[in-house]
Amino acid sequence: MTENELSYKIIGCALELHRKIGPGLMESAYENALAYDLRNYGFDVRQQVLMPFVYKEIKMEVGYRIDLLVNRKVIVEVKSIENLAPVHFSQVLTYLKLADKKLGLLINFNNKSLKEGIHRLANNL
Repeated sequence: MTENELSYKIIGCALELHRKIGPGLMESAYENALAYDLRNYGFDVRQQVLMPFVYKEIKMEVGYRIDLLVNRKVIVEVKSIENLAPVHFSQVLTYLKLADKKLGLLINFNNKSLKEGIHRLANNL
């Protein structure tokens, strides 16, 4: 399955989750629920994947974590905040570069309509 096909399925699961629950919960609730649904669809979902920072010869374990990594291809960053800031987009792009992945989704569940909270970000490898 390509990154685009995966992202389509992930977005569908996120929309279904948001329709059932709505906004207002903590990020961890949405992350765990989305991971559960994706696993039920047969996807390989890894949560809180450690992302070391490597600079030249130095590898630093500084606490960066990918919320969800789906089928080892698509990074999903889950938010539940009033408004996304430019730093949230930068975070996903940096994770894509560090993990050598092509596609990431930034999903903010704290929206009345989730369509406004879904953002696709691509890494131009």
